[in-house]
Amino acid sequence: MENEKLQLYIAELIPDRSEIFFEMEQYAKEFGVPIMELTGIETMLQLLRLHSPKQILEVGTAIGYSALRMADALPSSKIITVERDEERLKKAAEYIAKAEKQAQIVVISGDALETEDQIKAFAPFDAIFIDAAKGQYQRFFELYSQYLNKDGLIITDNVLFKGMVCEETIENKRLRSLVKKIKDFNCWLMKHPDYNTVIIPVGDGIAISKKR
Repeated sequence: MENEKLQLYIAELIPDRSEIFFEMEQYAKEFGVPIMELTGIETMLQLLRLHSPKQILEVGTAIGYSALRMADALPSSKIITVERDEERLKKAAEYIAKAEKQAQIVVISGDALETEDQIKAFAPFDAIFIDAAKGQYQRFFELYSQYLNKDGLIITDNVLFKGMVCEETIENKRLRSLVKKIKDFNCWLMKHPDYNTVIIPVGDGIAISKKR
């Protein structure tokens, strides 16, 4: 409860976003589209400002919210983003056009596990952001970490999954299976011999991994 109060307090301190971001946040809320929570995305954006990446790969575009937030915060960066849901991809294209960021954001249509050839054409990447199918996080990480620069960062969202990673009993079988996959990924990532990783309990939990 205290943690929820703190998260709310921090969220209330965050300055208002531009009109297009507010519109996207409302759309996501109305239609149940998963976008990063405010405290999570603000933390990620600050990390990226400090890191100053020139080339970013985003796995999981959804409606383009985080891609556009990154483009806005990092006007010198190029963002390559991939999404398999056609309806969300169409909406993302509309928002990217509305924000006039077509030159900065390259959208690839398809499953990230099947579009490696298209994506690697833009490698190497200075940062990789993973925010797609949670059950596939380890496969995404293994597949695309090979295209990361030696000083690169990999940021993974939703690694605490609404606190469910701490729950001992989850009745829903599908949910229990998903939580297990996330917990397994977290353990695998924290013990990875090639990366130093920290998990920050902001938003829905973000993991920040840097090459050793």
